[in-house]
Amino acid sequence: MHEECLICKAKLEYLSKDEMMVCAICHKKQLSKTRCVAGHYVCSECHTQGMDSIFGLCLSETSCDPMEILEKMMSMPFCHMHGPEHHVMVGAALLTAYKNAGGEVDLSNALQEMYRRGKAVPGGACGFWGACGAGVSAGQFMAIVTDSTPLAENPWGLSNQMTAKALDSIGKNGGPRCCKRDSYLSVLAAIDFVAEHLNVHMKKTAPVCTRSRQNNQCIGKRCPFFGCGR
Repeated sequence: MHEECLICKAKLEYLSKDEMMVCAICHKKQLSKTRCVAGHYVCSECHTQGMDSIFGLCLSETSCDPMEILEKMMSMPFCHMHGPEHHVMVGAALLTAYKNAGGEVDLSNALQEMYRRGKAVPGGACGFWGACGAGVSAGQFMAIVTDSTPLAENPWGLSNQMTAKALDSIGKNGGPRCCKRDSYLSVLAAIDFVAEHLNVHMKKTAPVCTRSRQNNQCIGKRCPFFGCGR
């Protein structure tokens, strides 16, 4: 088993309804549907501890390739195989590449906003909400760069379309979830959407997965990125 329970590495289980859990790290009580088969629960705050280190990376980055930036984040110590950190990282990588490709955005403030919005999307949203957090993160990125609000017209439409494009790509590949695969698909969808609608051209590269051995639910050759990580 790889990258399952952060405490004991046991397999995770997903419950049909919320139960009161006590985080095994900070001991905070929360309602959740997720724990390991040994009973351990880790809250999102503890699961993503250290994620604020992406700010320094993004603000010093010069690449126009969001996939390259995302890979750097995925290689940082805070990032696990799966988890809600991806709900922030997708949007942060896109914001950084967008800025470096000539897009108009106050990157420092935008990253702070992305951090707040992305952290509000809980782990397991892909299965329980029918909306993967990586795809939602791409929509949040679009909402930030277009200054969308619930009362906006074109920005409101673009941000919802962006989320829909990302989720469509994720959904067509099917489950079970892989946070890496879903993040890649969301970034690729965003690159094309931004070029078409905002005329900002980020660099587009297709990744080859090197982490499939860390993923107990890897779908193998069904994944468009399956490769040298076997």
